[in-house]
Amino acid sequence: MGEEPGRRGLRFLIDSVILIDHLNGYKEATLCIARLAPEAALSVITRAEVLAGFDPPEMAEALGLLDRFPTLIIDKPVADLAARLRREHRWKMPDALQAALARYHSLELVTRNTRDFPPDRHPFVVLPYVLPG
Repeated sequence: MGEEPGRRGLRFLIDSVILIDHLNGYKEATLCIARLAPEAALSVITRAEVLAGFDPPEMAEALGLLDRFPTLIIDKPVADLAARLRREHRWKMPDALQAALARYHSLELVTRNTRDFPPDRHPFVVLPYVLPG
């Protein structure tokens, strides 16, 4: 995939937790993905995180979902921005890379990870739903 963001009018970068919620049967995640899909992309980080949870025989469903979205790669400008964001916010590198991809491509990061990405501190973060519990 690896399409350029501007080619499809992308607005959102969907975080792995949203896709994992969907694969675990949470209807809130399924509805969120259906609503955002036409304007959404994934990162190579999200792809790796989701696929890491599957053994090869069960991977088809995850691949089918992941392959519906353009996948953004990490290049030098994104890596440089991630390094700066990691220093500023003390994020783990995967979170810094995810934030850097969203910021670099002017996308909103769609996640439930409010511990690392509180929306009140990071205006590029969208919390699409809250799971009961």
